[in-house]
Amino acid sequence: MTKQIMVGNVPVGGGAPVAIQSMCSTHTDDVEATVQQIRRLQAAGCEIIRVAVPDKASAHSIGAIKEQIEIPLVVDIHFDYKLALECIAAGADKVRINPGNIGSEDRVKAVADACRQKNIPIRIGVNGGSLEKELLAKYGKVCPEALVESAFGHIKLLNKFDFDDICISLKSSNVPMTMAAYKLMHEQSNYPLHLGVTEAGTPTMGVIKSAIGIGGLLAQGIGDTLRVTLTADPAEEIVAAKQILQCAGLRQDGPNLISCPTCGRTCIDLIPIAREVEERLKSVNKPITVAVMGCVVNGPGEASAADVGIAGGKGIGFLFSHGKIIKHQIPEDQLVDELFRAIEAL
Repeated sequence: MTKQIMVGNVPVGGGAPVAIQSMCSTHTDDVEATVQQIRRLQAAGCEIIRVAVPDKASAHSIGAIKEQIEIPLVVDIHFDYKLALECIAAGADKVRINPGNIGSEDRVKAVADACRQKNIPIRIGVNGGSLEKELLAKYGKVCPEALVESAFGHIKLLNKFDFDDICISLKSSNVPMTMAAYKLMHEQSNYPLHLGVTEAGTPTMGVIKSAIGIGGLLAQGIGDTLRVTLTADPAEEIVAAKQILQCAGLRQDGPNLISCPTCGRTCIDLIPIAREVEERLKSVNKPITVAVMGCVVNGPGEASAADVGIAGGKGIGFLFSHGKIIKHQIPEDQLVDELFRAIEAL
C-alpha cells in the first residue's frame, strides 16, 4: 500500500478511493471564468482541480480563485520558483513541479520549506517529452527505466531538504511505456501515484488510450489518483474518468449500462433504444446495473446480474429483473418508458 498524502481535504494513497482530477482550460488570471469552470467540473464529479500558473498575473489570481471554490486547488509550476512561493502563500493545496527545472538547490529548498510549513504536498511530474538530457544520453531514448530514474532524482532532491510529502506521475503519450513506468515505480517505492496518459488526443482515441493505460494499471492495483487528458472540454475528462473507475470495479456512483451488440436474432431496433436509455440514465444517480438486450436468448440469461432490463422480440419486448421476467408483451415504442418506470421504483 502506498503512503497517504492530503490534498486539501482529499486523501490520496494509503487505500483511499482513487480521486478524479482535471485541469482548467481557462486562463488562470481570468478569475471569474476559472471559478465557473471549476464549479462545473465539480458538479460533474471532479474532486481535485489543477490550474496553470505560467506568469505573475496567474499567481496573483490563486487566492481569489481559492476563496470561491470547494475542491482542492493544485498549481502547475514550471521554471519560476517565485510563482510557486506566491501560490503556496495564497492557499494552494498542492504544487506540481519538476524540482530539477526550477533552478539552483536553494530555490528547491525554498519551495520545499514553504510546502512543509503549510503541509502542502508536491507532485513530481515526470514527462517523456521533457526528460533530462543526461538520461536520454544514458538510455539512448525515452524508456520506462529513464522515467523512473528521473523521478527518483527529483525525489532525492526534495528529500535532501527534509521533504517527503510527495506524489509521482510518469506520463508518456506511449501507452505501453507509461504502464511499464508506473509498474516499475510501484515496485520500487511506496509513493502515491497520479495516473495519466499524456497528450492522449481527442475523445475518439484519447478515451481508448486512457482506458487501456489508466484502467489497466488500476486493474492491477496500481494508482491512487488520475486525470484523463483529452483535447476537449474538461468535463469530458471527468465522464471518462468515472467510466474507467466503474469498469475497473473501483466505483459505482451511478448506473452501469450493459447492452448486447445485436445479431441476426435481433427483431427490434435496438441501437437507438440503447442510445436513448444511455442518454436518460445520465440523470439517474442510483448504483444499479441496467440491461438493454436484443432477444430472449441474450435477455434474462446473459444479463441475469442486471437489476432491471429490457429485451426484445418481434415488435414487442419484456421487462426483467435479476434473470426473471416481470412484464411480458410490451410494445416496442413503450419499452424505454416501461424500463424507467421500473428504475424509478428501485
